[in-house]
Amino acid sequence: MAEVRVRPIVVKKIKKTAAGHHGGAWKIAYADFVTAMMAFFLLMWLLGSTSKPQLEGISQYFRTPLNVALMGGSSVGASDTLIKGGGGKDMTKKQGQVKPVDGPNGKKKVVEIDDMKKALEKAEKVKLEELKKKIEKAIEDSPTLSKFKSQLLLDITTEGLRVQIVDDQNRPMFNSSKAEMQPYAQVILKQIGEMLNGVTNKISLSGHTDATPYPNGEKSYSNWELSADRANASRRELIAGGMDETKLLRVVGLSSASLFDKENPFNANNRRISIIIMNKKAEENALKDDGAVSVASDASHEDIGSAVLAQPLPVTRKLN
Repeated sequence: MAEVRVRPIVVKKIKKTAAGHHGGAWKIAYADFVTAMMAFFLLMWLLGSTSKPQLEGISQYFRTPLNVALMGGSSVGASDTLIKGGGGKDMTKKQGQVKPVDGPNGKKKVVEIDDMKKALEKAEKVKLEELKKKIEKAIEDSPTLSKFKSQLLLDITTEGLRVQIVDDQNRPMFNSSKAEMQPYAQVILKQIGEMLNGVTNKISLSGHTDATPYPNGEKSYSNWELSADRANASRRELIAGGMDETKLLRVVGLSSASLFDKENPFNANNRRISIIIMNKKAEENALKDDGAVSVASDASHEDIGSAVLAQPLPVTRKLN
Protein backbone atom coordinates (compact mmCIF):
# COMPACT_ATOMS: atom_id res chain seq x y z
CA MET A 1 0.00 0.00 0.00
CA ALA A 2 1.40 3.33 -1.16
CA GLU A 3 2.20 6.01 1.39
CA VAL A 4 -0.03 9.16 1.22
CA ARG A 5 1.87 12.45 1.28
CA VAL A 6 0.44 15.25 3.37
CA ARG A 7 0.77 18.64 1.67
CA PRO A 8 1.91 21.41 3.91
CA ILE A 9 -0.64 24.14 4.62
CA VAL A 10 0.53 27.54 3.36
CA VAL A 11 -1.08 30.59 4.92
CA LYS A 12 -0.76 33.82 2.92
CA LYS A 13 -1.01 37.00 4.96
CA ILE A 14 -1.69 40.23 3.08
CA LYS A 15 -0.49 43.28 4.93
CA LYS A 16 -2.82 46.21 4.38
CA THR A 17 -1.28 49.67 4.66
CA ALA A 18 -3.81 52.50 5.09
CA ALA A 19 -3.14 55.74 3.24
CA GLY A 20 -1.97 58.46 5.58
CA HIS A 21 -4.46 61.11 6.53
CA HIS A 22 -7.39 59.69 4.51
CA GLY A 23 -5.72 59.75 1.15
CA GLY A 24 -5.11 62.90 -0.94
CA ALA A 25 -8.37 64.75 -0.26
CA TRP A 26 -6.61 67.06 2.16
CA LYS A 27 -4.40 68.34 -0.63
CA ILE A 28 -7.42 69.66 -2.56
CA ALA A 29 -8.80 71.43 0.52
CA TYR A 30 -5.38 72.91 1.26
CA ALA A 31 -5.03 74.14 -2.33
CA ASP A 32 -8.45 75.82 -2.12
CA PHE A 33 -7.44 77.47 1.15
CA VAL A 34 -4.16 78.77 -0.30
CA THR A 35 -5.98 80.09 -3.38
CA ALA A 36 -8.55 81.90 -1.23
CA MET A 37 -5.79 83.43 0.89
CA MET A 38 -3.94 84.61 -2.20
CA ALA A 39 -7.13 86.22 -3.52
CA PHE A 40 -7.75 87.86 -0.13
CA PHE A 41 -4.24 89.34 0.12
CA LEU A 42 -4.44 90.48 -3.50
CA LEU A 43 -7.68 92.30 -2.68
CA MET A 44 -6.07 93.87 0.39
CA TRP A 45 -3.13 95.04 -1.73
CA LEU A 46 -5.44 96.57 -4.32
CA LEU A 47 -7.46 98.40 -1.67
CA GLY A 48 -4.28 99.62 -0.01
CA SER A 49 -2.96 100.96 -3.32
CA THR A 50 -6.18 102.80 -4.17
CA SER A 51 -6.60 106.45 -3.26
CA LYS A 52 -9.53 107.71 -1.18
CA PRO A 53 -11.30 109.41 -4.15
CA GLN A 54 -11.04 106.17 -6.13
CA LEU A 55 -12.51 104.20 -3.23
CA GLU A 56 -15.40 106.68 -2.97
CA GLY A 57 -15.98 106.40 -6.71
CA ILE A 58 -16.08 102.59 -6.56
CA SER A 59 -18.45 102.73 -3.59
CA GLN A 60 -20.73 105.22 -5.38
CA TYR A 61 -20.74 103.07 -8.52
CA PHE A 62 -21.92 99.95 -6.72
CA ARG A 63 -24.62 101.93 -4.86
CA THR A 64 -26.04 103.68 -7.94
CA PRO A 65 -24.30 102.44 -11.13
CA LEU A 66 -26.87 104.02 -13.49
CA ASN A 67 -26.60 107.41 -11.80
CA VAL A 68 -22.78 107.35 -12.05
CA ALA A 69 -23.03 106.54 -15.76
CA LEU A 70 -25.57 109.28 -16.45
CA MET A 71 -23.64 111.93 -14.53
CA GLY A 72 -20.51 111.27 -16.55
CA GLY A 73 -18.53 109.27 -13.99
CA SER A 74 -15.98 106.74 -15.20
CA SER A 75 -16.98 103.12 -14.92
CA VAL A 76 -15.16 100.68 -12.70
CA GLY A 77 -12.70 98.75 -14.84
CA ALA A 78 -12.13 101.53 -17.33
CA SER A 79 -8.55 101.99 -18.43
CA ASP A 80 -8.28 105.34 -16.67
CA THR A 81 -9.34 103.85 -13.33
CA LEU A 82 -6.74 101.06 -13.20
CA ILE A 83 -4.05 101.37 -10.56
CA LYS A 84 -0.87 102.79 -12.07
CA GLY A 85 2.61 101.59 -11.26
CA GLY A 86 1.64 97.98 -10.59
CA GLY A 87 3.99 96.59 -13.24
CA GLY A 88 3.26 93.93 -15.78
CA LYS A 89 1.38 94.22 -19.03
CA ASP A 90 -1.55 96.51 -19.65
CA MET A 91 -4.55 94.37 -18.70
CA THR A 92 -6.84 96.42 -20.93
CA LYS A 93 -5.09 95.21 -24.07
CA LYS A 94 -6.01 91.82 -25.46
CA GLN A 95 -4.33 89.99 -28.30
CA GLY A 96 -5.93 87.44 -30.55
CA GLN A 97 -9.42 88.25 -29.33
CA VAL A 98 -12.34 89.85 -31.10
CA LYS A 99 -14.86 91.72 -29.01
CA PRO A 100 -18.45 90.60 -29.74
CA VAL A 101 -20.62 93.16 -31.45
CA ASP A 102 -24.35 93.82 -31.36
CA GLY A 103 -26.77 95.16 -33.85
CA PRO A 104 -27.21 94.61 -37.59
CA ASN A 105 -24.27 94.47 -40.02
CA GLY A 106 -21.86 93.79 -37.19
CA LYS A 107 -21.96 97.39 -35.92
CA LYS A 108 -21.54 97.99 -32.23
CA LYS A 109 -24.65 99.24 -30.54
CA VAL A 110 -23.68 102.24 -28.40
CA VAL A 111 -25.95 103.99 -25.92
CA GLU A 112 -25.01 107.66 -25.80
CA ILE A 113 -24.90 109.21 -22.33
CA ASP A 114 -26.17 112.53 -23.71
CA ASP A 115 -29.23 110.83 -25.18
CA MET A 116 -29.99 109.20 -21.83
CA LYS A 117 -29.65 112.55 -20.07
CA LYS A 118 -32.02 114.17 -22.54
CA ALA A 119 -34.51 111.35 -22.05
CA LEU A 120 -34.40 111.83 -18.28
CA GLU A 121 -34.79 115.61 -18.62
CA LYS A 122 -37.77 115.09 -20.91
CA ALA A 123 -39.37 112.66 -18.45
CA GLU A 124 -38.78 115.13 -15.61
CA LYS A 125 -40.37 117.95 -17.62
CA VAL A 126 -43.43 115.79 -18.21
CA LYS A 127 -43.59 115.11 -14.47
CA LEU A 128 -43.44 118.85 -13.71
CA GLU A 129 -46.17 119.53 -16.27
CA GLU A 130 -48.37 117.00 -14.50
CA LEU A 131 -47.59 118.64 -11.16
CA LYS A 132 -48.50 122.02 -12.64
CA LYS A 133 -51.90 120.71 -13.70
CA LYS A 134 -52.40 119.14 -10.29
CA ILE A 135 -51.68 122.44 -8.48
CA GLU A 136 -53.90 124.38 -10.90
CA LYS A 137 -56.75 121.97 -10.18
CA ALA A 138 -56.14 122.28 -6.44
CA ILE A 139 -56.37 126.08 -6.76
CA GLU A 140 -59.64 125.77 -8.69
CA ASP A 141 -61.11 123.38 -6.11
CA SER A 142 -60.00 125.39 -3.07
CA PRO A 143 -62.57 128.00 -1.97
CA THR A 144 -59.76 130.07 -0.47
CA LEU A 145 -57.22 129.93 -3.30
CA SER A 146 -59.73 130.26 -6.13
CA LYS A 147 -60.53 133.81 -4.98
CA PHE A 148 -56.91 134.81 -5.57
CA LYS A 149 -56.44 132.87 -8.80
CA SER A 150 -55.47 136.01 -10.72
CA GLN A 151 -52.53 136.54 -8.36
CA LEU A 152 -51.25 132.95 -8.60
CA LEU A 153 -49.15 132.37 -11.73
CA LEU A 154 -47.68 129.00 -12.72
CA ASP A 155 -45.17 128.34 -15.51
CA ILE A 156 -42.29 126.03 -16.45
CA THR A 157 -38.82 127.67 -16.51
CA THR A 158 -35.31 126.38 -17.10
CA GLU A 159 -35.05 125.74 -13.34
CA GLY A 160 -38.34 123.90 -12.92
CA LEU A 161 -41.97 124.63 -12.07
CA ARG A 162 -42.41 128.20 -10.83
CA VAL A 163 -45.32 129.36 -8.67
CA GLN A 164 -45.53 133.15 -8.32
CA ILE A 165 -47.74 135.09 -5.92
CA VAL A 166 -47.95 138.64 -7.27
CA ASP A 167 -49.25 141.80 -5.69
CA ASP A 168 -52.41 143.46 -6.86
CA GLN A 169 -52.75 147.25 -6.71
CA ASN A 170 -55.78 146.88 -4.42
CA ARG A 171 -54.63 143.71 -2.69
CA PRO A 172 -50.95 143.82 -1.59
CA MET A 173 -49.40 140.81 0.15
CA PHE A 174 -47.34 142.91 2.57
CA ASN A 175 -47.72 146.16 4.41
CA SER A 176 -46.16 149.11 2.64
CA SER A 177 -42.34 149.02 2.75
CA LYS A 178 -42.43 146.24 5.38
CA ALA A 179 -42.16 142.45 5.60
CA GLU A 180 -45.42 142.15 7.57
CA MET A 181 -47.67 139.78 5.64
CA GLN A 182 -51.38 140.24 5.13
CA PRO A 183 -53.62 137.45 6.54
CA TYR A 184 -54.85 136.34 3.10
CA ALA A 185 -51.22 135.92 1.90
CA GLN A 186 -50.47 133.77 4.95
CA VAL A 187 -53.37 131.47 4.08
CA ILE A 188 -52.19 131.16 0.45
CA LEU A 189 -48.63 130.26 1.43
CA LYS A 190 -49.72 127.76 4.07
CA GLN A 191 -51.90 125.91 1.55
CA ILE A 192 -49.11 125.95 -1.03
CA GLY A 193 -46.71 124.62 1.63
CA GLU A 194 -49.05 121.70 2.21
CA MET A 195 -49.07 120.94 -1.55
CA LEU A 196 -45.28 121.14 -1.84
CA ASN A 197 -44.73 118.63 0.93
CA GLY A 198 -45.87 115.91 -1.46
CA VAL A 199 -43.02 116.48 -3.96
CA THR A 200 -39.45 115.21 -3.63
CA ASN A 201 -37.83 118.15 -5.47
CA LYS A 202 -35.88 120.89 -3.74
CA ILE A 203 -37.44 124.34 -3.44
CA SER A 204 -36.01 127.75 -4.34
CA LEU A 205 -37.68 130.82 -2.83
CA SER A 206 -37.08 134.44 -3.87
CA GLY A 207 -38.59 137.78 -2.94
CA HIS A 208 -39.03 140.67 -5.41
CA THR A 209 -39.92 144.36 -5.10
CA ASP A 210 -40.69 147.07 -7.63
CA ALA A 211 -38.16 149.74 -8.57
CA THR A 212 -39.53 152.44 -6.23
CA PRO A 213 -36.76 153.60 -3.86
CA TYR A 214 -37.23 154.76 -0.29
CA PRO A 215 -37.86 158.53 0.12
CA ASN A 216 -34.95 158.95 2.55
CA GLY A 217 -32.51 156.89 0.51
CA GLU A 218 -31.57 153.23 0.80
CA LYS A 219 -28.28 153.34 2.66
CA SER A 220 -29.44 151.70 5.88
CA TYR A 221 -32.37 149.63 4.56
CA SER A 222 -33.06 149.10 0.88
CA ASN A 223 -35.18 147.00 -1.45
CA TRP A 224 -32.53 144.28 -1.18
CA GLU A 225 -33.08 143.87 2.54
CA LEU A 226 -36.84 144.22 2.11
CA SER A 227 -37.05 141.51 -0.58
CA ALA A 228 -34.89 139.17 1.53
CA ASP A 229 -37.04 139.77 4.63
CA ARG A 230 -40.22 139.10 2.64
CA ALA A 231 -38.72 135.90 1.24
CA ASN A 232 -37.94 134.71 4.77
CA ALA A 233 -41.42 135.66 5.97
CA SER A 234 -42.83 133.53 3.12
CA ARG A 235 -40.50 130.68 4.09
CA ARG A 236 -41.91 130.66 7.61
CA GLU A 237 -45.49 130.49 6.31
CA LEU A 238 -44.67 127.60 3.94
CA ILE A 239 -43.17 125.65 6.84
CA ALA A 240 -46.16 126.53 9.02
CA GLY A 241 -48.34 125.02 6.30
CA GLY A 242 -46.55 121.69 6.64
CA MET A 243 -43.70 121.88 4.13
CA ASP A 244 -40.53 120.11 5.25
CA GLU A 245 -37.84 122.74 5.88
CA THR A 246 -35.14 120.47 4.40
CA LYS A 247 -36.73 120.89 0.97
CA LEU A 248 -35.55 124.50 0.84
CA LEU A 249 -32.31 124.84 -1.05
CA ARG A 250 -32.23 128.60 -1.55
CA VAL A 251 -33.96 131.66 -0.04
CA VAL A 252 -32.92 134.98 -1.61
CA GLY A 253 -34.02 138.58 -2.02
CA LEU A 254 -33.62 139.97 -5.55
CA SER A 255 -34.97 143.49 -5.05
CA SER A 256 -36.08 144.86 -8.46
CA ALA A 257 -33.33 143.07 -10.43
CA SER A 258 -35.86 140.78 -12.12
CA LEU A 259 -38.96 142.79 -13.02
CA PHE A 260 -42.17 141.04 -13.95
CA ASP A 261 -43.31 144.07 -15.94
CA LYS A 262 -40.25 145.60 -17.59
CA GLU A 263 -42.30 148.27 -19.32
CA ASN A 264 -43.47 149.64 -15.98
CA PRO A 265 -40.88 149.08 -13.17
CA PHE A 266 -43.33 150.53 -10.61
CA ASN A 267 -46.19 148.17 -11.44
CA ALA A 268 -47.60 146.35 -8.39
CA ASN A 269 -47.10 143.01 -10.20
CA ASN A 270 -43.34 143.43 -9.82
CA ARG A 271 -43.80 142.88 -6.07
CA ARG A 272 -44.06 139.13 -5.78
CA ILE A 273 -42.87 135.93 -4.14
CA SER A 274 -41.44 133.31 -6.50
CA ILE A 275 -41.42 129.63 -5.50
CA ILE A 276 -39.54 127.28 -7.86
CA ILE A 277 -39.87 123.50 -7.64
CA MET A 278 -36.40 122.80 -8.98
CA ASN A 279 -35.47 120.15 -11.51
CA LYS A 280 -32.40 117.95 -10.99
CA LYS A 281 -30.16 120.07 -13.20
CA ALA A 282 -31.01 123.24 -11.27
CA GLU A 283 -30.42 121.44 -7.96
CA GLU A 284 -26.99 120.23 -9.08
CA ASN A 285 -26.02 123.67 -10.37
CA ALA A 286 -27.12 125.34 -7.15
CA LEU A 287 -25.16 122.86 -5.03
CA LYS A 288 -22.13 123.11 -7.31
CA ASP A 289 -22.13 126.91 -7.18
CA ASP A 290 -22.92 126.99 -3.44
CA GLY A 291 -26.32 128.53 -4.15
CA ALA A 292 -25.04 131.49 -6.21
CA VAL A 293 -27.86 133.31 -7.93
CA SER A 294 -28.15 135.48 -11.01
CA VAL A 295 -31.02 137.17 -12.74
CA ALA A 296 -31.50 136.39 -16.41
CA SER A 297 -32.51 139.05 -18.91
CA ASP A 298 -35.89 137.38 -19.36
CA ALA A 299 -38.10 137.50 -16.28
CA SER A 300 -39.53 134.07 -17.13
CA HIS A 301 -36.12 132.40 -16.80
CA GLU A 302 -34.20 132.85 -13.56
CA ASP A 303 -30.95 130.99 -14.02
CA ILE A 304 -27.99 130.51 -11.71
CA GLY A 305 -24.86 132.68 -11.97
CA SER A 306 -23.64 136.06 -10.75
CA ALA A 307 -25.95 138.61 -9.12
CA VAL A 308 -27.02 141.80 -10.92
CA LEU A 309 -27.71 145.04 -9.06
CA ALA A 310 -30.61 147.19 -10.11
CA GLN A 311 -30.19 150.97 -10.19
CA PRO A 312 -33.02 152.68 -8.25
CA LEU A 313 -35.03 155.24 -10.13
CA PRO A 314 -35.72 158.71 -8.67
CA VAL A 315 -39.33 158.09 -7.64
CA THR A 316 -40.59 158.41 -4.07
CA ARG A 317 -41.90 155.17 -2.54
CA LYS A 318 -45.59 155.06 -1.83
CA LEU A 319 -46.47 151.40 -1.84
CA ASN A 320 -44.13 148.43 -2.04
